[in-house]
Amino acid sequence: MNLSNLKPAEGSTKNRKRIGRGTGSGRGGTSTRGHKGAGSRSGTSSKVGFEGGQMPLQRRTPKVGFKNVNRVEYVGVNLDVLQALAEKFSLTTIDFAALKEHGLISKNDLVKILGRGELKAKLDVSAHAFTATAQKAIEAAGGAIVKL
Repeated sequence: MNLSNLKPAEGSTKNRKRIGRGTGSGRGGTSTRGHKGAGSRSGTSSKVGFEGGQMPLQRRTPKVGFKNVNRVEYVGVNLDVLQALAEKFSLTTIDFAALKEHGLISKNDLVKILGRGELKAKLDVSAHAFTATAQKAIEAAGGAIVKL
């Protein structure tokens, strides 16, 4: 065996159908496109979701709800997470950079501190928003809050 007589295994390859190559080929004439109409012409394409004139699914189904364009999405960080961070890395201030460094948020996120869990450490926390319970808990532990 050498490179000059290599060939694929028997039955593993097929020749593609060559349509539109004359009547003798068996696929001449209309070239498998049927008679007349847009589908038989060159350069035809239909819209996404076109169902042959039947009302398409995206138009049959009713509209529902609405999307508020002015909604502000916050990433929530709970007090128990802050406590764990403070203990593990012995932090006294938790700000945007610290949260980003430890993988809790990404650079374009807005941060909201939420009130789940218990906070024992005295922390200076800076974030974009705070819940009332979180604010009370941070101040009760002797810490301070800074709204960005």
